Amino acid sequence: MRPHIIRMHPSDNVAIVANDGGLPAGTALPNGLTLLTTVPQGHKVALVDLPAQSPVLRYGIPIGHAIQDIPAGTWVHERLLHMPQARELDHLPMATVKSPEMSPLAGYTFEGYRNADGSVGTRNILAITTTVQCVAGVVDFAVQRIKQELLPLFPHVDDVVGLEHTYGCGVAIDAVGAEIPIRTLRNISLNPNFGGEVMVVSLGCEKLQPERLMPAGSIPINDQRGEALDVVCLQNEAHVGFMSMVNSIVQQARRHLERLNARRRETVPASELVVGVQCGGSDAFSGLTANPAVGFCSDLLVRAGASVMFSEVTEVRDAIEQLTSRAVNPQVAQAMVDQMAWYDSYLARGRVDRSANTTPGNKQGGLSNIVEKAMGSIIKSGTAPIQGVLAPGDKLQHKGLTFAATPASDFICGTLQVAAGMNLHIFTTGRGTPYGLAPVPVVKVATRTDLARRWHDLMDINAGRIADGEASIEELGWEMFHYLLEVASGRQKTYAEQWKLHNALVLFNPAPVT
Repeated sequence: MRPHIIRMHPSDNVAIVANDGGLPAGTALPNGLTLLTTVPQGHKVALVDLPAQSPVLRYGIPIGHAIQDIPAGTWVHERLLHMPQARELDHLPMATVKSPEMSPLAGYTFEGYRNADGSVGTRNILAITTTVQCVAGVVDFAVQRIKQELLPLFPHVDDVVGLEHTYGCGVAIDAVGAEIPIRTLRNISLNPNFGGEVMVVSLGCEKLQPERLMPAGSIPINDQRGEALDVVCLQNEAHVGFMSMVNSIVQQARRHLERLNARRRETVPASELVVGVQCGGSDAFSGLTANPAVGFCSDLLVRAGASVMFSEVTEVRDAIEQLTSRAVNPQVAQAMVDQMAWYDSYLARGRVDRSANTTPGNKQGGLSNIVEKAMGSIIKSGTAPIQGVLAPGDKLQHKGLTFAATPASDFICGTLQVAAGMNLHIFTTGRGTPYGLAPVPVVKVATRTDLARRWHDLMDINAGRIADGEASIEELGWEMFHYLLEVASGRQKTYAEQWKLHNALVLFNPAPVT
């Protein structure tokens, strides 16, 4: 096989080995260099001699400094690099870049469910909210019964899901930071894919009481109908035995299913999409193939008037100056700085820093440290101006591109994007993950053809074709855009939906546990 290396920027002094299985020592590279060591796929090879303390450049920026002399043709891995210090959060460029003019992309539509509050769902799902982990087993039992006995009677309802989580009691409910998981769960319950049908199961004695979770005025459709919050309390004296609790949940669910079943898809503009972009199990190809294609697709979505969220604080922290400069105004830039500063403080309290982000799998996939990972991660955001910043658990307020400040943990980030109002999700992976979300369709994008081949019934799109020379970033971005419209319309189901694979919701709780 012909040796294939990829250099991201003309000033880079390392390149990525793209060949499956890597390249052995002695391989003659296309640039005339001969490998002195074996270099695994996705890992870096020195293109020139790198003296000790000299910067190692990828994406045109220093991702580290050589600990020792590194001869040209040598494998450059994390044990040979000192990671640069984090960029300070002062004297940053604030809204200094005028983004390229983006012509509107008109005429694109999908078939969605229009909600009473004006939002649009891509699925029609009954969600059963829980106030506390204690009720999870009962709710799961009831949901299985609802799916078996009731769901077949309501063919226009896609699914029934229990919003299980680990919060609700045994926590400092009034502590600073406790508002984050509470508003997250509240906003998840109001996700557009749930059609405004809010049903709550409570234990009764928990700290997070239903009225605190969903206070008066928080459910627009209830206000219109003049209805009280629908709560099934398991400690209610009317419940005698386990099956009494289950029967009560099933009975209440029927009323919500009847209303959801009356809904029909209608043609809506692509501007009603709310797309969350995320990566997990990342490798060196993430920033070469999948994430650039997602970035191109993000720009298409913004041009179509849609909302796009990118997230993961520790995975953008090392590119902060690139993001503050793209803010639509200095206020948005400052909001981004404030979120970074809050998270720096949060990590410092745990006596760690952003370097705790990278996983063993990231490093095995060729990512030496969080700096290199961040440069490939931010490409998902495309080139559009950043219109707004969301604190964890907040609901999206802007069209266009928004930074949602979330942890990088896949399942916590996904949970917070669901709370923000996401109705469709794009998730890129290089190492591979069966990640999915029950409330929202998840489109999985493989960074490498080898992964797409091995996980052929888990990966929806193969971005490895870019590295293989079979497709351009632009071509794959357009393909992704059209695929999203098909998935949003219900004409296409993702593999995660087909297999019903989904991660548990994990609420971000920076407050103490008692």
